[in-house]
Amino acid sequence: MKTSGKLQRCSWAEANPLIRSYHDHEWGQPVTDSRALWEALVLETFQAGLSWNTVLQKRENFRRAFCKFDPRKVALLTQDDQERLRLDAGIIRSRTKIAATITNAQAWVAMEDAGENFASFVWGLVRNAQPHERGSGAEPQSLLSVAVSKVLKQRGFRFVGPTIVQAWMQAVGMLHGHAPSCFCYQGASSTP
Repeated sequence: MKTSGKLQRCSWAEANPLIRSYHDHEWGQPVTDSRALWEALVLETFQAGLSWNTVLQKRENFRRAFCKFDPRKVALLTQDDQERLRLDAGIIRSRTKIAATITNAQAWVAMEDAGENFASFVWGLVRNAQPHERGSGAEPQSLLSVAVSKVLKQRGFRFVGPTIVQAWMQAVGMLHGHAPSCFCYQGASSTP
């Protein structure tokens, strides 16, 4: 959709060129790779309470700090590594979010080692959800994000409350979150 020759986006995506590019090329696109889904979950965790712009500006630093988001490598990080990361000005230095990232890597590895592919698992939850459980995509939580949050916690994940899970599911295309007036709205899908 165009308004006066300008693409119409979701209102949050107009802040600056970095946010616009993320919105136009990444946000809401279905992600089916297990490692990439885990990376997106980590970034959503760090975003909680902050602006998404802050996370995007630091994304490459996060990739460096967290072993290119290789969950198997992150799962092996030690207390000394956590302290080093807490002092790294290139990332968001939250002790609880850093610890949750390592715990979540361990949970991801445990699932994969047990033969449970993370991507297949979470996308299966989305595919099996009833339409009313998905919500409209505009709310901060849905019945589906509450259910996925609960199941992730049962698998050992931390810092994955329903609001973080809702934002993550929208970011990786599991839930349709684009505004009806957004040019991406028509092409968005919640199942790959």
